Amino acid sequence: MYQDKTLVCKDCGAEFVFSAGEQEFYAERGFQNEPQRCKSCRDARKNATRPARELFTTTCAKCGGEAKVPFQPSNDRPVYCSACYAAMKQDQQ
Repeated sequence: MYQDKTLVCKDCGAEFVFSAGEQEFYAERGFQNEPQRCKSCRDARKNATRPARELFTTTCAKCGGEAKVPFQPSNDRPVYCSACYAAMKQDQQ
């Protein structure tokens, strides 16, 4: 029923494919207009309105290395770098 269409992004001018699956999704939701921006331009536009995520730097409680976390660390709980945290989660399984 639907066939892939090649469209041109109105922001960057690049060609992108509006797939048959995406067209079916749009039809199911009742959307009548085709997308006008490629995925990267849509993502950039969506993220432009979000505030930048603040990261806090602290010391990993396990290896002593630098850990960047999206929350203000407190002294009452240990904070781990991503590598140590992933290893601890793997050990728990």
